[in-house]
Amino acid sequence: MKNNKRLPLSESPWLVRSLVGVIVVTVAFLSLQMWQGKRDGLRDGCTSFSGQQWLQGEVVARALVHYATSKIVPQQNRGEIDLSLKVLSVRSPCNFLVFGLGHDSAMWNALNAHGNTVFLEEDSNWLREILKSQPGIEAYHVRYETKMSEADALLRNYRRSRSSCSPTRPLRSSKCELALANLPALIYETEWDVIMIDAPRGFFAAAPGRMSAIFTAAVMARSRKKEGSTDIFLHDVDRRVEQMYGREFLCSSNLVGSSGRLWHFRVPPSSSGGSSNSTDGFFCP
Repeated sequence: MKNNKRLPLSESPWLVRSLVGVIVVTVAFLSLQMWQGKRDGLRDGCTSFSGQQWLQGEVVARALVHYATSKIVPQQNRGEIDLSLKVLSVRSPCNFLVFGLGHDSAMWNALNAHGNTVFLEEDSNWLREILKSQPGIEAYHVRYETKMSEADALLRNYRRSRSSCSPTRPLRSSKCELALANLPALIYETEWDVIMIDAPRGFFAAAPGRMSAIFTAAVMARSRKKEGSTDIFLHDVDRRVEQMYGREFLCSSNLVGSSGRLWHFRVPPSSSGGSSNSTDGFFCP
């Protein structure tokens, strides 16, 4: 998501140092892995190691160069980034889906360098601009059909017809107004371990708002077949719609952490049998 408040490096030196520090440590770790692979290869009479290792190293190196030379820093603050980092440090390599593309994208990509990180962006022009400055990022354009001015009506409609918006109904065939049914196939075919909702825009009446992103992320988590829960981060919770939809679909009972304007939910799949599971078309007990 395009950030309208771009902070120069001189105003946030702590964040730049933190980002570079984290990425440097990751580079060192990857370098050690590749050195170990090369050393083991020498024992076997072969000096090659996988292209995947080179790719991971390149992802981190690109992020390091990007933040070391950029005049713009990510829109989340240090505490918010640390909250997500704690989860990624445990779950990575993982499948990480990010709603929004911006100045923090290279960082998220690097922090999950061994995993699969995909971004969804509403603004096609902004998408091209970011991909030009941050090559190697996997991102797709998504079209939202909602508007912020419709947020209250959409929630009322959902509550009147929960059966069409069931948490277990496949998104691609869903008739629910809140479901994102036009995403690339790989988004539906992948089980996401971590989801970051930091887009689309939601600060004016004609903006798409995050209603569909929150609902779609909740359905993805509830439909999970793999073991374990889905960690979902929701940003800008100082705003009414984010709070309202977060509590409705991600559930207050699943809220496990927060920092600044970021909430962290741990959402179990509907099949887990946990006490917070949805029943009869409800997302929350």
